[in-house]
Amino acid sequence: MTYLTLKLIHILSAIVLFGLGSGTVFYKVMADKTGDHAAIAVTSKHVVLADWWFTTPTVIIQPLTGVLLAEQLSASFGEGWLWWTVLLYLLTGLCWLPVVVLQIRMRDIAADSLAQGRPLPSIYHYYAKIWLWLGVPAFFGMIGITTLMVFHNSLWS
Repeated sequence: MTYLTLKLIHILSAIVLFGLGSGTVFYKVMADKTGDHAAIAVTSKHVVLADWWFTTPTVIIQPLTGVLLAEQLSASFGEGWLWWTVLLYLLTGLCWLPVVVLQIRMRDIAADSLAQGRPLPSIYHYYAKIWLWLGVPAFFGMIGITTLMVFHNSLWS
């Protein structure tokens, strides 16, 4: 695969990963703030679907295309910018994995309590706080990764 094709796939995948992450956070937080149980249940369901349909493929595409691009550039993982990028990606992933579990739990809690006509239990709100706070380092990790990808030649030359 040509360098420009790989770069295009890598960039488009990064846009989807970052954009979708930001969008799902916005819609989930806004739905939770309404207190509208039905809206929370539907939004939680869609957040989980978005993660499976879009985030998961991009989480796989990013390192694959990244490694192939690094090989084509003859970049070494010992280089500062590439090492930091990999480290930030792994740390972001460590935040994302529990977020996925929490999203599934919140989806199920919201759907079950709605179906039974009960208010959302406090555990839902507890999970939502953890979910949001795990997103903070992941968000800044993605900002750092993007910065390193764009400015790596300027930062390490």
